[in-house]
Amino acid sequence: MIPYQKFQHGMHPARKFSPHPPKPPVESNSRAGRNLPAATATAIILLGIIAASLVFYIQIFVVLATIALVIGIWEFSGAVLARNIRVPFITLSVSVIFMVLLTWEFGVGAGFLGYLISTTLALGITKYYLGESLRTGIVAVFGLAWIGLSGVFAIGMAHLPAPTQILTALILLPAANDTGGWCAGILFGKHPMVPKISPKKSWEGFGGSMFLSLLVSYLIVGLFTKLDWPWAILFGVITPFIATAGDFAESMIKRDLGIKDMGSVFPGHGGMLDRLDSILFCAPVFYFLFALAFGAI
Repeated sequence: MIPYQKFQHGMHPARKFSPHPPKPPVESNSRAGRNLPAATATAIILLGIIAASLVFYIQIFVVLATIALVIGIWEFSGAVLARNIRVPFITLSVSVIFMVLLTWEFGVGAGFLGYLISTTLALGITKYYLGESLRTGIVAVFGLAWIGLSGVFAIGMAHLPAPTQILTALILLPAANDTGGWCAGILFGKHPMVPKISPKKSWEGFGGSMFLSLLVSYLIVGLFTKLDWPWAILFGVITPFIATAGDFAESMIKRDLGIKDMGSVFPGHGGMLDRLDSILFCAPVFYFLFALAFGAI
């Protein structure tokens, strides 16, 4: 049997796809802090693909979400290499797919059970096959919870009433939070929220996040999903808090690892996890709130 490290780094043609520490982002002189044309084009293409999958065939959305989660695991596995921590990437990827399949077939409860099974497997492989420390195993379990378990709740929304509408809300509300905060921050930002964690996030930007989240929630949760206006206000108000917490959490992880972006798969946007951080934090809260709103719990 080939040891995992050798399979990853020296004995297989697929090693170029193995996790690796993310490269520093390309410097931009733009006031926006990014390649704005590339970022805009990437956002339009991604949203178009997601919208098409939700409208025409929700199974395609599940496949796309699974691919995104596995890429997230790949980025996470590479990012922690910056601290010389080697998590079992293949095991975590298979675990995520296993959790998604269980959730798709049987619901969130089965997906959570899959997570518990997967954590045991990940700890065992980390300790007894890779010979890594318990610390590495805990990091692996954390990555599986952050990415895989949060993804379970996103996939679980497909079992709730009006799945197309609520999954649209899961995608667009965090996007509105990011866009509103970015625009208001660029134009008016003067007072940093938590400069030691994320110096570019300002209270003025948070106000922009709140405004655009409320507007999008009115359109999606109120008009499209046809829930009463208190629900639209609730989702609009809580999204900036949850999504911003997700941004701060990822910023703290990147700061601790000494990296700027989790990856570079999206021109102008960084890595997959740089796009998913808000969604992953919102998914569990949105799942329970939508389930409550539709009387599913």
